[in-house]
Amino acid sequence: MNPVEQPATRREWLGLAVLMLPTVLLALDMTVLHLAAPHLSADLQPTSAELLWILDIYGFMIAGFLVTMGTLGDRIGRRKLLLAGATAFGAASALAAFATSAEMLIASRAVLGIAGATLMPSTLSLLRNMFQMEQERTLAITVWMTGFIVGSAIGPLVGGALLEYFWWGSVFLLGVPVMVLLLICGPLLLPEFRDDEAGQQDWTSALLSVAMVLAVIYGLKEMARNGVAALPLLAIMLGLIIGVIFVRRQKRLADPMFDMSLFANRMFSTSVSAMMLTILALSGAWLMVFQYLQGVLDLSPLQSGLVMLPPAVVQTLASLLIPRLAGSIPRWKLVSIGLVMASIGLLLLLPVQNPSHIPLLIVGMTIMGIGVMPMMILGTDMVVSAAPPRKAGAASATSETATELGMALGIAVIGSIGAAVYRAHMLTAMPKALPDNLSLAAGDTLGGAVGAAAELPAETAEALISAAKAAFNLALHTNSAIGAVILALTAALVAILLRNTSTPTDDDSEKPEEACINVANG
Repeated sequence: MNPVEQPATRREWLGLAVLMLPTVLLALDMTVLHLAAPHLSADLQPTSAELLWILDIYGFMIAGFLVTMGTLGDRIGRRKLLLAGATAFGAASALAAFATSAEMLIASRAVLGIAGATLMPSTLSLLRNMFQMEQERTLAITVWMTGFIVGSAIGPLVGGALLEYFWWGSVFLLGVPVMVLLLICGPLLLPEFRDDEAGQQDWTSALLSVAMVLAVIYGLKEMARNGVAALPLLAIMLGLIIGVIFVRRQKRLADPMFDMSLFANRMFSTSVSAMMLTILALSGAWLMVFQYLQGVLDLSPLQSGLVMLPPAVVQTLASLLIPRLAGSIPRWKLVSIGLVMASIGLLLLLPVQNPSHIPLLIVGMTIMGIGVMPMMILGTDMVVSAAPPRKAGAASATSETATELGMALGIAVIGSIGAAVYRAHMLTAMPKALPDNLSLAAGDTLGGAVGAAAELPAETAEALISAAKAAFNLALHTNSAIGAVILALTAALVAILLRNTSTPTDDDSEKPEEACINVANG
């Protein structure tokens, strides 16, 4: 006899508010650091290599440890892992805020990344267990996902305001009160779930998974920054080899760390792939927009944040309609239509050339943001729903890892194409007879062109900046067009592969009360 799905109680809905805290914080943390980079550089005097590690180490650690932490939560308890991660995140935030050297800040950011890797799989897998009814779970994931939108939207505003009145370390202190609140409310409102049938954690598999993801992400980021070279290619190849060893080990073990049979489920594998492709398509252009607003349209960080606020607000409001729409429109169709919308939104960026086109940029980003939400919400729901409840941590970690890989691939592949377009335009457009060092810097990045212009006579500097803005315009338009094509192809992929699937119920998976221990409810 199949278990009866229980509607969520007031405690679960209050618990959802608690689970939103880490999502808002992680999105904030990803946006404010780039604003603080010039300030901490002036204070700590990091070398260029150290500054890159300060910026990158957080993402490396999150990506590398997601799968390990997701499966660890299945074994020791998802609430326990969440609270342990919150404690570490709060402590590391305080260390980062008061770092007295670049090395101390890099180490603090590394701990922040490892702690951050515990937060996302834990929150998402807890949602899978707390909200048993499909419509309620979709709504819960929608609300959870809005945490990212809110965090990303207010990040530039909060960061700009803090940097206006306080020192650079204040942006890291945002994590401390949020994590304290999570530690107070979590034990009161969040139930505990774990996989009763899981064996001991396989630390060899954990080491392989971390090494695999770190090697691939490192290689992709290096290629995005410095172009195709032997070292990043070797790192990617090494990561892929380790991945093969990891997969073979999981298939051989009686109690694997990660159940590879999850990928045999078409809904699971298609949703994971589509989410990765969606993030890949967006990252090439979306990450350039803030640079574009400041470097080409000459807006301040605070003004840039205000420009991006309307799309975020509309996106948040529109996302709340998705659970209702999902009740009357097949999920595959809603996701496909949304991805086509997002593709159109990116195409609307193509005519943007100067400050008078900011309204068109806002419209394009708004349409794009609304369009991707069905994929991010329903795709996430389909991933965690396709897995048995006792494997929710592993499924959640796979979803998060797919987005991290999509981001890295987008930056490496599409970002490299945009950089090549920028360099090609600058070779022919920038003023001749510039000193070699300034010519090299200006031809490499928009920031390099701005720095070079500061050392040139006014007329030459104006010509160089004009050429750099035109080159960056062309690069943004190229990346937007590539992203639009990938989104359209992903829409077709979802329509073809998920047309005849339906969201699984407990008929298709193991019974929650047999597979999980609900400590809170006895």
